[in-house]
Amino acid sequence: MKKYTETHEWIDLENGHIGISSYAIAQLGDVVFVDLPEVGKEINKGDEIAVVESVKAASEIYAPVSGIIVEVNETLKSAPAKLNPTNWESAWFVKIEIKDKSEADGLKNHEEYEAMVG
Repeated sequence: MKKYTETHEWIDLENGHIGISSYAIAQLGDVVFVDLPEVGKEINKGDEIAVVESVKAASEIYAPVSGIIVEVNETLKSAPAKLNPTNWESAWFVKIEIKDKSEADGLKNHEEYEAMVG
């Protein structure tokens, strides 16, 4: 089950993947660079976990919940253009071991998020 933040990050509570929504990707435009953290890094809810640079802007990506990074999406480092609205579900940044799933209780479900972005 995916949960969404008001700043357009999502977390899949079943597998620990964190990414950004298709809405956010569309707003960024063509992505030219993605900076990802190291595996093993401990993160807290709200910590910056990645930076995405596009032709329009640079945007920080924040952790929706706390945990330990167990995997990073190396494909995005070498091919940042794979981060696009039509491919957003596979365009995750990191996979974490979630410390406390209850931290996601205040996040939006898909329908609530879609209503927010209109």
